[in-house]
Amino acid sequence: MPMITVRYVTPADRGNLKPRVAALATQLAAEYLNKDPKVTAVLVEGADPRAWFVAGSNPTDENLSAYWIDVKITAGTNSKAETTAFVKAAHAGMRDILGTVHEECYVLVHAVDGHAYGFGGRTQEGRWASANPG
Repeated sequence: MPMITVRYVTPADRGNLKPRVAALATQLAAEYLNKDPKVTAVLVEGADPRAWFVAGSNPTDENLSAYWIDVKITAGTNSKAETTAFVKAAHAGMRDILGTVHEECYVLVHAVDGHAYGFGGRTQEGRWASANPG
């Protein structure tokens, strides 16, 4: 049940990338983090290229794209190897969609306690307790 936010900039209009980016994020969360696509939410936002800076410069001035992926998952549901593979695959996938990307593109996987995270008005810890009585 991840919530994934993806922000990106490109040096030139590349058409409507949002559906492709959302599909990639959902697919990678399923493949590498074992998350159910039916409860995966993705928010994709194109950012103003004049507002994106790396080391004081706009990546788009160097004809580079850039992105930031922020993923919220329940703590204890993934190993270091799984999150490492996700980060690597996310970078490759975003590069395929956005073209040449700046080296300083980031992926952050927040592993949040189950009592502090949920959907549909129920925490993940509450869902687990209901499914595992006793």
